[in-house]
Formats: sequence, structure tokens, C-alpha cells
Amino acid sequence: MLSKNKEVKNLLPGKIRLKHTLKNDNKMKSITKIIVLILIPISMQAQATKKLSKSKVDYNSFVEMSEEIMEYRENRLISLELFLEYMADENTILLDTRSESAFNQKHLKGATHINFSDFTKGKLAKKIASKETRILIYCNNNIDGDTIHFASKMAPLALNIPTFINLYGYGYKNIYELSSLVPIKDQRLQFSGTFAE
Repeated sequence: MLSKNKEVKNLLPGKIRLKHTLKNDNKMKSITKIIVLILIPISMQAQATKKLSKSKVDYNSFVEMSEEIMEYRENRLISLELFLEYMADENTILLDTRSESAFNQKHLKGATHINFSDFTKGKLAKKIASKETRILIYCNNNIDGDTIHFASKMAPLALNIPTFINLYGYGYKNIYELSSLVPIKDQRLQFSGTFAE
């Protein structure tokens, strides 16, 4: 019977055979579309019900570390005089963790830049090879009288605080933080950058 149908199809003129083939192709396309339309919602449902992992955020450990650091940091707040003395030591890094834009416009001369939001173990290791290196930190809240280049934040949110905590957390404990509020016109400070005077 099948061979008779084949013979009949072979006897059909070319246009009719083409029409018959196209009809079968359209049926296959329709079936394929239906299958796809059935599978998409099933796939989406499977993704929606898949439980996501917990984020890599641990606020309680951050609070614990902050409490651990509190007393340690008190002994690492230094005056401008001592800060300048330490800056003169070639084995000391003066670290500026403000945005790259702020750093490029104006920063303390000799500062190394690592944007705070870029802190990772690898990026810190590239700029600060030894965890024993003395690191000096300052932020906008240490400079007074230049609200364009050193706009102060609310005191509890000053950049020195998270910078200190993060450096300590990454194992860099030889940190000293400038405790003074220094007028921008203080001649002991020297600045670099596109807007340095």
C-alpha cells in the first residue's frame, strides 16, 4: 500500500507535489511552535521555583569586626604632625580611597589611589604588597575649606571609617588615620591633581 502511495505521489505533477510538501512543512512548524509554547512556561516555572543561594553579605560579622576594631583604632588616630612625619618614610603608603574622579582632581601629594568600592584581596595586594606596610589614611572629612574637592560627609559616615575597617579585615593592620581637621590653606599640606594650586 505504501509503495502505491509513493507511486501515486510520483505521478502527481510537480506543482501538486510541492504543495503537498509545503503543507507537511507547515504542519511540522505548527507542531514545533506548540511544543515550544508548552516548554517555555515549564522552563520558567522550574527557574522560578529554584531556590537561590544566600547573598555573600554578613552584617552581623561586620558589626562584630567593627566592635573588635574600635579600641584598636583609637590608638591609631594620629595628629597632623605625626602623619606628616610618617609620610616622609619611604616604607609608608599614603592611601586615598575616594573616587577616581575626586582623586584625579585633587589629593595629598604622594598618595596612592584605590577606590574604596574596588577593595578586594587581589587589588589591595597589587598596591600594598606587604601586610606589614604602614598605611596612612585620610578622607574629605580631614580637609576643611574646599567643599568642591573635599566635600565632607556626615561624621559617622566619613570614608576613613569603612576604609579602616576593610583594611583591617583584609589583614592590613598597620594603619594610621589622620585625626586632625586641617585647613586647606595649611602650608604643611601639598596637593597634586588637575585642580591642585
